Amino acid sequence: MSETLLKVETQMKIAKDPALVFEAIVNPAQMAGYFISSGSARLDAGGEVTWEWHDVGGQLNVMPQTIEKDRLISFLWLASGSEALVTFTLEDLGDNTTLVKLRESGWPPDEEGIARCLQQMQGWVHMLCCMKAYLEHGINLRSGGVVK
Repeated sequence: MSETLLKVETQMKIAKDPALVFEAIVNPAQMAGYFISSGSARLDAGGEVTWEWHDVGGQLNVMPQTIEKDRLISFLWLASGSEALVTFTLEDLGDNTTLVKLRESGWPPDEEGIARCLQQMQGWVHMLCCMKAYLEHGINLRSGGVVK
């Protein structure tokens, strides 16, 4: 019997065109307005990318997997201590609105895996809220909000 890995799935509507949402996810200068402090390269440029969070002294390497312009972004990373696949799917709802669907999977169905999964869910919901505030209103909710 194969082990089923735990996954996070969440979504949020953002009142922006899919092309703008896509750019906000692949461009480190845009991501610095709501998620990371800096990034070594665009996610769609090919090759490993390093993201940094200066406010918490963190750094992670991200390995892009599948990139489909304005539609899909996936990457592997070790944010929760296990290699996990993150996938953003962008659905054009019309009227300048995008449904951002996010999925991350990769944790074993044990106590430690459940804790990691829940922590990642909290982080991704926060990230999507921050992205929405940034794209729709130009507000950086992450700035000054991180508690060490």
